[in-house]
Amino acid sequence: MKFLSTNGKGLALCLAIAIPAWLLGQAFPIIGGPIISILLGMLVTIPIKDKTNLAAGIKFTSKKILQWAVILLGFGLNLGVILETGVQSLPIIVCTITTSLVIAWVLQKTMHMPSKIATLIGVGSSICGGSAVAATAPVIDADDEEVAQAISVIFFFNVLAAIIFPVLGSAIGFDTTSGEAFGIFAGTAINDTSSVTAAASTWDSMWGLGTQTLDKAVTVKLTRTLAIIPIVLVLAMIRAKKEGAEQGQKVNIKSIFPFFILYFVGASIITTVAVSLGVDASVFAPIKTLSKFFIVLAMAAIGLNTNIVKLIKSGGKPLILGASCWAGITIVSLLMQRVMGLW
Repeated sequence: MKFLSTNGKGLALCLAIAIPAWLLGQAFPIIGGPIISILLGMLVTIPIKDKTNLAAGIKFTSKKILQWAVILLGFGLNLGVILETGVQSLPIIVCTITTSLVIAWVLQKTMHMPSKIATLIGVGSSICGGSAVAATAPVIDADDEEVAQAISVIFFFNVLAAIIFPVLGSAIGFDTTSGEAFGIFAGTAINDTSSVTAAASTWDSMWGLGTQTLDKAVTVKLTRTLAIIPIVLVLAMIRAKKEGAEQGQKVNIKSIFPFFILYFVGASIITTVAVSLGVDASVFAPIKTLSKFFIVLAMAAIGLNTNIVKLIKSGGKPLILGASCWAGITIVSLLMQRVMGLW
């Protein structure tokens, strides 16, 4: 009862935003529920002058629910299936992730951007969009406005990729009798799953390939998702050392370690073992769906805590950073495929 009295009103408001956002996301998958939810939250918060009674519930949703979403996401990952395709795509994935992170670091220094927003955009662009931002934000202690800005930038380039990449793939001569080349390209160069599936499905439809491209792209995309784990752990260690230096003392890594990532790994191991024992992977589909809804719910809370006027005024540098990461990833993915003889 104490939990409800403290968090109930804020949580109820987040749900009231997340449910229609989820439904709209199903109708318009190229946009997706998370971005719709965050935009609705940003609009709803404008007329609210006093959030005193809502603050606790909104904070709980934007922090805890976001971590639960990442944990549940692990149930959608079968490590065995991922490793099969991962062997082929891993060199490209490593190069694209490295490219994005290096670009983010260099531009953060040269443009004098806040390090947290640069980290969120760099990690989100290189790995898996909103999910990577969700996993990274609590580790680096990013605030809701920084999360909202990163999500918005990544969303913008996701939509561009979903629209442009099938045309680009055809123009540069990808094999149209197989979905392998474009599937690997979509899976390594587009960060958010919704846009990966949209682009891959478009390629399948263009050339009558059934689900060849989609299957390849999604598997490569899931392989990229695993990179969340080492990157988040490294960021946690960097933050621990930095805070220790600022305070003139050592910081206990346990106080800052992202334990929810361990639960994420545990969930993926459960999935892998269960599937290997004959359990149908569809058994885990409802959990994966719940994970996606939790992300939409958390984005509603983040939208409610975002000052849209300030977001627009400060959006220039993040957009430049996002465009640079996006272009770098695209070019490196194409170059690596050419070097490896995939197209």
